[in-house]
Amino acid sequence: MSKVTDLVKRLFIGRALRSTQLHEQLLPKRIALPVFASDALSSVAYAPQEILVILSIAGLSFYHFAPWVAIAVVLVMLTVVASYRQNVHAYPSGGGDYEVATVNLGPNAGLTVASALMVDYVLTVAVSVANGVDYVGATIPYVAEHKPLVAITIVVLLTLVNLRGIRESGVAFAVPTYAFMVSVIGLVLWGGFRLLVMGEELRAPTAGYQIVAEQTDLTSLAAAFLILRAFSSGCAALTGVEAISNGVPAFRKPKSKNAATTLLMMGLIAVTMFVGIIALGLASGVKLADPATAARDVLINGKPAGPDYYQQPIIAQVADAVFGNGSLFFIVISAVTALILFLAANTAFNGFPVLGSILAQDRYLPRQLHTRGDRLAFSNGIVILAAGACLLLWGFQADVSRLLNLYIVGVFVSFTLSQIGMVRHWTRHLKTETAPKTRAQMKRSRVINFFGAVMTGVVLVVVLLTKFTHGAWIVCVAMPTLFLIMKGIHRHYENVAAELAVDEDLQVDESMLPARNHAIVLVSKIHKPTLRALSYARATRPSTLEAVTVGVEGEDARALQEEWERRGIPVPLKMLDSPYREITRPILEYVKSLRRRSPRDVVTVYIPEYVVGRWWEHLLHNQSALRLKGRLLFQPGVMVTSVPWQLHSSDRLKGRPEPAAPGAVRRPRHEMARDQGAKA
Repeated sequence: MSKVTDLVKRLFIGRALRSTQLHEQLLPKRIALPVFASDALSSVAYAPQEILVILSIAGLSFYHFAPWVAIAVVLVMLTVVASYRQNVHAYPSGGGDYEVATVNLGPNAGLTVASALMVDYVLTVAVSVANGVDYVGATIPYVAEHKPLVAITIVVLLTLVNLRGIRESGVAFAVPTYAFMVSVIGLVLWGGFRLLVMGEELRAPTAGYQIVAEQTDLTSLAAAFLILRAFSSGCAALTGVEAISNGVPAFRKPKSKNAATTLLMMGLIAVTMFVGIIALGLASGVKLADPATAARDVLINGKPAGPDYYQQPIIAQVADAVFGNGSLFFIVISAVTALILFLAANTAFNGFPVLGSILAQDRYLPRQLHTRGDRLAFSNGIVILAAGACLLLWGFQADVSRLLNLYIVGVFVSFTLSQIGMVRHWTRHLKTETAPKTRAQMKRSRVINFFGAVMTGVVLVVVLLTKFTHGAWIVCVAMPTLFLIMKGIHRHYENVAAELAVDEDLQVDESMLPARNHAIVLVSKIHKPTLRALSYARATRPSTLEAVTVGVEGEDARALQEEWERRGIPVPLKMLDSPYREITRPILEYVKSLRRRSPRDVVTVYIPEYVVGRWWEHLLHNQSALRLKGRLLFQPGVMVTSVPWQLHSSDRLKGRPEPAAPGAVRRPRHEMARDQGAKA
């Protein structure tokens, strides 16, 4: 069974890598861009659409606010990109927002950022995959009918690819990501050329439709609130910007410079695609309504669209207007858009495990998250992220509209606290810096981060106000819950460390050493395992040695006593009564009585155990021993020693390679054999 599972693991994940091969997994800029930027770049598939959907609530007349909303989103995006370029230079260790907030604002601020980012990473996977399933479901009915199942399957596939290592996942996802960038930028350039140079009219499939306003005669305050809500939805385009600052260690040297360059490239490409899509959408007359009410609110030739109406996404409509429906370029853009939405989740698969590893190193999460797997990826973090995303997809039935309301709250919490932390960072360094040129650079950086903090803080307030009742309250509950869990884990680790710590000045007190070792060998019957346990116990030369058995059946107990005496075993046998046919309780009570009688004595309990070779044999042996060991472990001053006896069924496992512990990096057999031969 072990060989089969190991073969399956190697088939899907690949051969284990040595720790010394970690540098081979570092990414050049051309691979790092699709790895860390796929989330931010894919946002252009739905961020422009969300702006128009929200504005359509008040009718088509509100579409004239769309360019101003888009300009505001672009301004925030450029500000955040410029701010994070300061972050990657100042904090290149990979802690990102968490490290910035912790160092400059304190541990609680750092944990707040960490909890926000972890929730947002899980939502990134869920939203991206659900949105991609929507695109595919438009052409494949089976996918539309089984959205949660298909979405979870996609998450599982992404998990397997990422378990193979960051470099392999980057290479696998580079081609689709670049194909998406080239396709969308080509769409924007050709559409702009036709519109501005050739003077042709672009007409989207929905250009002649009408949309019934759900809310009319809005007051100035209500209209402003609606525009702010559209702005907050459009800010989904900023998700993923922070991923590069969290992934600086994955870049090749010089790490900070390469990360900053990649961040700038990502920002410029994302802004170009975002502005181009929304501009062409407005120019071609794209009409979009809330998917939940589109069947009623969209009018075709003056009549409601009806329940069979499918609302094409904005990219598909713009591609239709620019290239024509059914054309090769239209099909390519539709395909790569669906693919990039799936691959956008890869940003979270790179950011979440790294953040989890740093938190585990700081004792805020279980230490297993700091362990690298066979392929030098943080496998445990990848699996946990996938499990969380699958639960969300199942719980929300892969509904993008419901999931999107939970989105971007966490990321703007981290944006804001990170930028405030950077302002304090530059202020602190300016107090000690004397070089005029360096001080000027620091002041410029502080201004950039201050402006970023103000902008992201405003967006955070807007997002909370406009999305809280639409589902964002769930995130507002999840973040404090995760915060308290991490605080509890940290408190536990600190308490354990304090309890186990040895004072440097502490001298060994002879009075603290055990006076004697009282050894007990547990006996059920006289057979080879019992005799081996007795021999081993005698070899340890304890102060006192006795065999103990529990007399459940009187006749069996007498037979055991007689055989013991007949064989002349040189160890006294003590019989414990058990009127209620229990085994564990009488032994525990006897051990406790020995401890009460001599508190300074150590009691060592030797338990004979069978070693079996088949999984089902474990169910038939050693159950009483397991229960007893579990109870004895909680008794102070009691040592438990298992004395194994290998049954013949275990012979088939002799010589089997030692299985690696979770996260251990194993060397290939041929290399170990080569090294051993060299030593010989």
